Amino acid sequence: MEEFVMPLWALIPFGIMLLTIAIGPLVAEHWWEHNVNKLIVSFVLGVPTAIFLIRHDLADTLEHQLIGDYLPFIILLGSLYVITGGIHLSGDIKAKPSINTLFLGMGYVLASIMGTTGASMLLIRPLITTNAQRKYKVHTVLFFIAAVANCGGLLTPLGDPPLFLLYMRGAHFTWFLNLLPEWALTGFILIGLYYLIDRYYYKKEHWVNISADTREITSLRLGGTINLIYLLGVMLSVAFINQEFIPQMGEENAPIWLTHLREIVLLSLIGLSLYTTKKKVRELNKFSWSPIIEVAVVFLGIFTTMAPALIYLETNAASFGLSEPWQFYYSTGALSSFLDNTPTALAFHGVASGLPESVAAASANLGNNAIFTYNGVDIPFVAGIPEILLKAISIGAVFFGSMTYIGNGPNFMVKAIAEESGIKMPSFFGYIFKFSLIILLPTYIIVQLIFIH
Repeated sequence: MEEFVMPLWALIPFGIMLLTIAIGPLVAEHWWEHNVNKLIVSFVLGVPTAIFLIRHDLADTLEHQLIGDYLPFIILLGSLYVITGGIHLSGDIKAKPSINTLFLGMGYVLASIMGTTGASMLLIRPLITTNAQRKYKVHTVLFFIAAVANCGGLLTPLGDPPLFLLYMRGAHFTWFLNLLPEWALTGFILIGLYYLIDRYYYKKEHWVNISADTREITSLRLGGTINLIYLLGVMLSVAFINQEFIPQMGEENAPIWLTHLREIVLLSLIGLSLYTTKKKVRELNKFSWSPIIEVAVVFLGIFTTMAPALIYLETNAASFGLSEPWQFYYSTGALSSFLDNTPTALAFHGVASGLPESVAAASANLGNNAIFTYNGVDIPFVAGIPEILLKAISIGAVFFGSMTYIGNGPNFMVKAIAEESGIKMPSFFGYIFKFSLIILLPTYIIVQLIFIH
């Protein structure tokens, strides 16, 4: 029987899905903002793709995408969203450059602990309230998007969605701590630049604004602290409820409750958070289910239509001319800027999985014990690909997600909250030309020149 070859045209639904996500908010904002319409798009593109896969005996691939990847992905995001939505930080302290910089520094660290979305939603409103009396504050929100909503989440699978899916591909929970030098340098540059820029704008503030800021001070208060325990539970669940620590989870005939034990624990933590958190705390956070429902319905379409694309990329990887780490870094980064960074990271992991050395390691069933010699240096394999390529893909996806408002989910959320508070944010292209190209891109080039060759 002739082996099935994935045709290029089978990638069309995936391309349309990604283009719809990128263009929808720009050309049909009011239509796209309804989650029902997003679900319709996911079904219109996803159902034919699913039928195509089943007809060509690829039902196992579809099952892996939806049950093995999508389900754990959306439950993890849901747990982080619900639990962090039950933690409320309030107060109004003096908006000095040092205080604002401390906010960004805290957020940068918390992003890897509670996720970029959780850290952003916890800190953006107190930061805006603190700076309410100041005239110049747009730059604060822009740097917040870059540092807290994106780059800070590099160190754990909880930090940013693409990292969790790479973790699901076989990278150990603690492996991402190897990216500490890149994380630290980027944080030092971004937060250092912010401090200098904020000092400049602080000196331009009218004395009336400074006086009002000094008078109108209330102490910081943290509500819903019980959720910090649940957040720790999420971290421990992702780190330890897996096949590495519970090998029986990977057995072929393992019961479904064991196979999805992590997801069951996470759902239990969601229930505990909803039950034990005071209603007022979530009201203060303006908590609603709409954002996580949006993620669920959009990514249902992404994960379904992505299946043929991943097969095609793995099969044809050698023909793309990508082999150097810096090529993976910029390729992943470029697409992560204008498409969602999660499918982009998976796509380039698929390309790396199809390279000759990755195929050879997989054929020999070496797993993470394989060694790849690069420039005379032995490079181990992680998640089925050379470690140096996994680093490039991870960093490119997380960092470049901040290059536009649509590169990562929290970006638009932070922008919307800022505009809701009366801050006039740059347009889509204004953000790129006034901030991304002059601040972020040079920073990411420096990271590449030092760490990714």
